[in-house]
Amino acid sequence: MGRIPLIQYESASPELQAEYNKVVAKHGAVSNMKATLLHSPAALKAVLEWYTLYDKVKPVLGERRTILFCDAISRENACTLCATYMNRAILKGGEDPRDLKLDEKDQAVVAFGRQLAADPNRVKDALFQSLQAFLTPAQIVELTVLGALMIVNNVFNSALQVDLDEALDAYQIQPEVAFAGSSHYTGKEKI
Repeated sequence: MGRIPLIQYESASPELQAEYNKVVAKHGAVSNMKATLLHSPAALKAVLEWYTLYDKVKPVLGERRTILFCDAISRENACTLCATYMNRAILKGGEDPRDLKLDEKDQAVVAFGRQLAADPNRVKDALFQSLQAFLTPAQIVELTVLGALMIVNNVFNSALQVDLDEALDAYQIQPEVAFAGSSHYTGKEKI
């Protein structure tokens, strides 16, 4: 059970009901993470900026590569909730998350995501140059901020032990496998 109770629409204040309605209008539903964030509209607004950056990065990298980036961060941070969301997206994209085929751009993006999560102070020049080979400075800035916001999601969900949404049950990762030091990636992404 999550550490913070979920905001329930029926018992919420009129202000929080209005925020709840905004989330439903924009995202179609209120996930457990968003129902937890609803305790603070300011925190909710900050975290939902992830979607703004996701929408900027996706046309550049493509949906698959953007998901792989977020998945790499979530797995590096051992965030069960976020890694499960990404696992679902990979499966719905028609791939086996245990046997992903990564090209050079995929490898660079995955390695960058993992490094942001592990230690952003140690992004090697070679890794950064691999991104510069196909991304503009503005695109690298947006990718980096998307990664930072993904880390925020990971920290929030893990620290507050936000429960997995029922819609994710069929896609749930097994933490002891997913986070056991061996990645489901090819390993070639370590640039």
